[in-house]
Amino acid sequence: MSSPSDLPLLRVEKVSHAYSPETPVLAPVSFDVADGEFVCIVGTSGSGKSTLLRIIGGLVEAKAGAVWLAGALSTEPHPEIGFVFQKTNLMPWRTALENVLLPLELLGPITPTHRSQAMALLELVGLADSAHSFPAQLSGGMAQRLVLARALVRHPRLLLLDEPFGALDALTRERLNLELLRIQTSQQQTVVMVTHSINEAVFLGDRVLVLGEQPGRILAEIHVDLPRPRNLALMGSEKFGALATEIRRHIGLVEG
Repeated sequence: MSSPSDLPLLRVEKVSHAYSPETPVLAPVSFDVADGEFVCIVGTSGSGKSTLLRIIGGLVEAKAGAVWLAGALSTEPHPEIGFVFQKTNLMPWRTALENVLLPLELLGPITPTHRSQAMALLELVGLADSAHSFPAQLSGGMAQRLVLARALVRHPRLLLLDEPFGALDALTRERLNLELLRIQTSQQQTVVMVTHSINEAVFLGDRVLVLGEQPGRILAEIHVDLPRPRNLALMGSEKFGALATEIRRHIGLVEG
């Protein structure tokens, strides 16, 4: 029998979904994610990437299959799962600090310890000087960093990211990729991230899962054997290019 330490943090077991019998979204999908691992999911539009992430997060009920978190069946939103969407959903009337504190307010009165924790997270994401600014005063990149801090405030074991940087310009996106890697390393965070960007997936991930067209199914599992810590110069390497090309081949963007 496996001990708890042998179990993956996340297990997705034969999960499938359909909005109707005529519109299957996900074919049975199975994969594990180890504690501390960064897994990226890529695929064309309509391959069910975001639906799969919402099922993992307990926001959508799977039609079949199961999701296990730390060995326990997970069927609804879990306090040990943090979620970051492309849309920030920040409260415009609350300061950056107040937005980070919101998940803790839902649990009870805010204490000085809570405020210290929230300020430490704002420091972590480089927003300590903007603690008392409102969302309208923040750039798009700053707003996404704020959302990341809010997702981390309850110390989730698993962080789910759904195209968090998709609406940002390329330079800001690259800077935030570096920021995300730094935070993931310092927090020893387990991450599952959906992205349309193949380069982003290779740059960030330990593994990349490639989903095929609807109904989504795993076409390939690519192990990214690139050294860490990573920097943007890595994107120009031959190995990086070969991994990105392999993913494109599985999606059908290149022949071979």
